[in-house]
Amino acid sequence: MQALLVKDLRKVYGNGLIALNNINLSVAEGDFFALLGRNGAGKSTTIGILCSLVNKTSGKVFVFGYDIDHELEAAKSCIGVVPQEMNFSQFEKVLAIIINQAGYYGIPKKVALPRAEYYLKKLGLWEYRHNTVLRLSGGMKRRLMIVRALMNEPKLLILDEPTAGVDIELRYHLWDFLTELNQKGTTIILTTHYLEEAEKLCKQVAIIDQGDIIQNTPMKLLINTLDVQTMILDLVKPLSSDIKMNYPYRIIDDTSIEIEINNRQTINELFHVLNEQHIQVSSMRNKTNRLEELFIRLTSKNGILS
Repeated sequence: MQALLVKDLRKVYGNGLIALNNINLSVAEGDFFALLGRNGAGKSTTIGILCSLVNKTSGKVFVFGYDIDHELEAAKSCIGVVPQEMNFSQFEKVLAIIINQAGYYGIPKKVALPRAEYYLKKLGLWEYRHNTVLRLSGGMKRRLMIVRALMNEPKLLILDEPTAGVDIELRYHLWDFLTELNQKGTTIILTTHYLEEAEKLCKQVAIIDQGDIIQNTPMKLLINTLDVQTMILDLVKPLSSDIKMNYPYRIIDDTSIEIEINNRQTINELFHVLNEQHIQVSSMRNKTNRLEELFIRLTSKNGILS
């Protein structure tokens, strides 16, 4: 079954702005799906329509087979949403927020309490359950939003920038939690500007730009289309002025160089050339992660970047 099926979805705002231009998407049940795009590309409009916060102009949307035009409540019961913006009272207590959320779905308190305890403990918030939101850190608030979205145990979890502004340690903890959740059967749709996050977590990726889907493919297949990688090499000794390379390169400073490698060339071949030039390398890394490099190239071709 398709967790989400979008057919010819179109949204035109009152000022004439075409936010979505007849897009088509399908997300398989159990998928971990990335919906990527720059600010203003149409991601938030798409999510808003899925969650009935934005009225579509035309097209069809089905959530686990439920048509949102005719079976909205059934569709909404399948969805949990973690919005980008914090949207709870700063003076309400953590546990009360969670229990109240369960109440919106008709979940009795005797079911909601152990469920809240489970998720609050999983995300390290149980000891703060009697605190007001005002006393929580930014990372704790992010986790609280995820717990709240899980109280109806949704079959489809939509995450809009879930790790924005959190520290690296918490980001990795959330990645592990979301991976576990997906492995247990929850379908997840992720929007993020951390493209490393999407590459690490997601099986399928769609890139939206100016209201159009410009790429929709399995993540591994997309990554394998990358024909050139840009590597940064840190050198043991300063470069001489007479180096000769059969690779496109740019000198960053005396002990750093940027080199492009195409997918027909191996790292061993590169190091053979470096050895011939008596260049010793202390470390090497990608300039950007692979998905980020592809994203920049795809969106540049589509007229976003000059």
